[in-house]
Parts: sequence; structure tokens; C-alpha cells
Amino acid sequence: MKLVLASNNAGKLRELQSMLAPLGVTLIAQGELGVPEAPEPHCTFLENALAKARHAAEHTGLAALADDAGLCVEAFGGLPGVDTAYYATQFGYEKGDANNVKALLEQLQGQVDRRAALVSTLVALRHPKDPQPLVATGRIDGLIPLAPTGTGGFGFDPVMWLPERGQTLAELSNEEKNAVSHRGQASRVMVDLIRQQWLKHA
Repeated sequence: MKLVLASNNAGKLRELQSMLAPLGVTLIAQGELGVPEAPEPHCTFLENALAKARHAAEHTGLAALADDAGLCVEAFGGLPGVDTAYYATQFGYEKGDANNVKALLEQLQGQVDRRAALVSTLVALRHPKDPQPLVATGRIDGLIPLAPTGTGGFGFDPVMWLPERGQTLAELSNEEKNAVSHRGQASRVMVDLIRQQWLKHA
């Protein structure tokens, strides 16, 4: 079974391909099929994930999977949220993981409340007009440390510190991260949904 992934993020592709492996699914990044980036005008992860999945399905004729994920910081009222990927650009930096982390730590200087969550919403569609999209969500709560730690993962993983483990997501092995992460949680739900609703009678 082939699914177009409504993303060109190599980290997302690698993680999701690994976690959907039990289904025998092959994920293809939309860029490999000539699909341009979809507009993401909405303020919720769910709306943007739906828009991205429909966009990819329309352009390819394949079933599509989209992940809209982001960092929700308590001290910022839940922001940057859906604007996580472009967070650094609000402060004069170029888009990129390292600059996002740098900007976040600068904005949190002197802030006592360091609570934050990484949230993932996955949406899968059989075709652009699928009236029953599959939706799965995951969330991991943690604290933003004063400095990044670890070299694994991507995005804000080096500054998502998990109190119960005493480590950041970037310090975990791929297997450990996938077991606890927001995307790992959402992927396990999505695997069950695809198995029950798309493959059960195939």
C-alpha cells in the first residue's frame, strides 16, 4: 500500500515510515511526486493536516497522510502551535531547527513557567473528497531547559526535557523516542485506524 506523505521533512518521513511499517505501507514524500507545498492558513493542527492531506491526494491520486505538529508553550498561551516551523522567522532569523531552538530559548529568558508540549495530529485520506478522514493525535508534555541537550531527533527535540526520564527527546534512541513521542502516540493510533477501517475487508 502506497501513501503520499504531505511533507518533505526528512525527519518526519523517516519516523512515520518506521512506525507504519507493521502495515506494509510505503510512504512517498510529496516532493518526489512533484507536489508543491500546501497553504496552511488555519490556526489548528487538525485543519492544517486536513488541508495538506487533501492537497497531496488531489495532486497525486494516491491516498495521503499528513502530519501537522508543533510546540505549544504555556508561557506563550500555547504558541507557537501551528507556526512552529517558522518560529525563528518572527525574530529575524532564517527558518531552521537550530534557529527555532535559539529563538525559543531567547524568548523564554527569565521565564519561570517552562512547561510545554509537543503535539501531533495525523490525518489520512483515501482520496481528496473522502468523507471519513482518519484522525489520530498525540501529545507529550515536558519542560524547556536553559540549553539544548542531545544530538538525536530533529526540531525542538533538544529542548523538550522529560522530567520522568531526566532526558530530552534528543537524548533518546530512535526506538525510545518513538515509544513516547507525540508522533509515536499518534502513529500507533493511526496504524490501528488504517488496519480496522481500510484494510479489514481488503
